[in-house]
Amino acid sequence: MKMSAKEFLTCDKKQITLLGMSGAGKTTLANKLSPKKWFHYSGDYRIGTQYLSEPILDNIKQQAMDTPFLKDLLISDSIYICNNITVDNLTPISSFMGKIGSPELGGLSLKTFKKRQLLHREAEIAAMKDVPKFIKKAQDIYGYNHFINDAGGSVCELNDPEILSLLAQHTLIIYIKTSEDQEQLLFERAQQDPKPLYYRADFLDENLKAFMDEFHYRCTEQIPPNEFVSWIFPKLFHARLPRYQAIADQYGYTVDASAVAQVKNEDEFIKLIAQTLDHDS
Repeated sequence: MKMSAKEFLTCDKKQITLLGMSGAGKTTLANKLSPKKWFHYSGDYRIGTQYLSEPILDNIKQQAMDTPFLKDLLISDSIYICNNITVDNLTPISSFMGKIGSPELGGLSLKTFKKRQLLHREAEIAAMKDVPKFIKKAQDIYGYNHFINDAGGSVCELNDPEILSLLAQHTLIIYIKTSEDQEQLLFERAQQDPKPLYYRADFLDENLKAFMDEFHYRCTEQIPPNEFVSWIFPKLFHARLPRYQAIADQYGYTVDASAVAQVKNEDEFIKLIAQTLDHDS
């Protein structure tokens, strides 16, 4: 969706998609908007509660069945297991995604990892396809005129022009571009607390081979899971940046994360978006 600053300011139903790396400030920004005026749609939340809910629970139950005490309780229906996913707590999704590496260190086989990666890709596509439906639902059922789509950090990896076209048709796409200081902070965070991530299949294959060659691992079962995630994160980060920028150039607009970090409330958010549209017109 392309529009002028004037069109945006006078529009009585603002619909926006936020794109950017995890940690760029998308969710923080969305949470600064009035919950009485803006419907906050989290792509990751939709993935975890709708499209990966059953696989996530099956994985947790499988782990519990390895503990005799819990196994007996589950089989006798004495306990039940449920997810507690929230917009601010997506840990069950990360736990399901997992990391390649040694089973003794909690790692997954390459086959299992790739299967879960595919499930995540399909779930993310489905969650983004739901955006138009939720825009209508937000208006018709809940009375929200404004809608913010807090998209997952891996949307740029989907290689699905149909999804991008759909988002651009129904929302104003805003790419939050990370600053150099923020980039370094994200790298340090990835070293200290490596998180499971989604990778394009060809990107994973190419970099996994390079990693194993560099550190002389003969099979993935020898890999310390955190070591690979820490090693690949900077490469993933730099591979994603041009993808985000290409999306913004074709379908939307770019704002700097440093400017986004200065936003304190809805009025400042609206002003920032209007200035961006005016600058790019």
